[in-house]
Amino acid sequence: MLNFSEEKRTDKAEIIRLLSLDTHSAEFYELLAESEAYARRTFRRGYVFCQVGLDSNPCPGNCSFCSMAKSHFVVGGRFTRTAEETLAEVEKAITPQVSDLFLMTTECYDKEAFLGVVKAVRKAIPSSMRLVVNTGDFDGTYAEKLRESGATGAYHIVRLREGTDTDIPAARREKTLEAIASAGLDLYYCVEPIGKEHTYAEIADEILRAQRLNVKYMAAMRRVGVCGTRKEREGEISSRELAKIAAVAMLAVRPPVSMNVHEVNPVAMLAGVNQLYAEYGVNPRDTETETSRGRGYSVEDCVKLLAENGWEVPCL
Repeated sequence: MLNFSEEKRTDKAEIIRLLSLDTHSAEFYELLAESEAYARRTFRRGYVFCQVGLDSNPCPGNCSFCSMAKSHFVVGGRFTRTAEETLAEVEKAITPQVSDLFLMTTECYDKEAFLGVVKAVRKAIPSSMRLVVNTGDFDGTYAEKLRESGATGAYHIVRLREGTDTDIPAARREKTLEAIASAGLDLYYCVEPIGKEHTYAEIADEILRAQRLNVKYMAAMRRVGVCGTRKEREGEISSRELAKIAAVAMLAVRPPVSMNVHEVNPVAMLAGVNQLYAEYGVNPRDTETETSRGRGYSVEDCVKLLAENGWEVPCL
């Protein structure tokens, strides 16, 4: 038996124990049931978040798993979308079921220009739609400018093996997390990109980070072996393994709003996942310049899968 309790915070030893469960054991199914029970008690609805990639350029972050790393750029083209071009993409991508719109850039995108994009998009979308940035590192002053330009939140994380599998020091990522909090932006967090080489202790550390940050929007994502990247042959974790990690993260962090698994994964829905991403534009897990023609799911696909698992996605 799991003997899970909501009365106390799950510690590292317990997180590692749960992560170590055999995905074909009875305890694995107990874990999924416990996680889904938490979700049904806590989450009020299903969510579709929509992310639009704004540029495709060799990125100095040089992440070994990303299709746009400067040392192995493998995307089929290079571009940087202007505010006007971004508005056109946003108009094509969002529907009334989208609650949160994400604007994603590489570290190459000019910071001042990005503020202009955020401001333009904020004016063009419904006031009830949250606007989230997924961009490079920034300080407190820039975080304030993002908020003043209309951003309501930021997706930002310390990746697994940050500074080893990337050229970005973990301390720099942590500084940005502090800036996000100081500006009053909502933080969207994820344990990622999870591959076969990562230990359960490493994964537990990032789950605990999210726990300390009192994350409202939580996620778990597996690494994709993108052809041509330095991680191409490292191997991907199974759908069952991702479902297990999502369940443990759910129970340890206890997000009050949503839990996501990425990429879209029907097996992991059994853990109580109530939020999925639709993706348009460029994607770091794809070599297509338009991921909606590649790996990306559409809003309609996400709504359908959520509905099949009992989550209503109301329109704005």
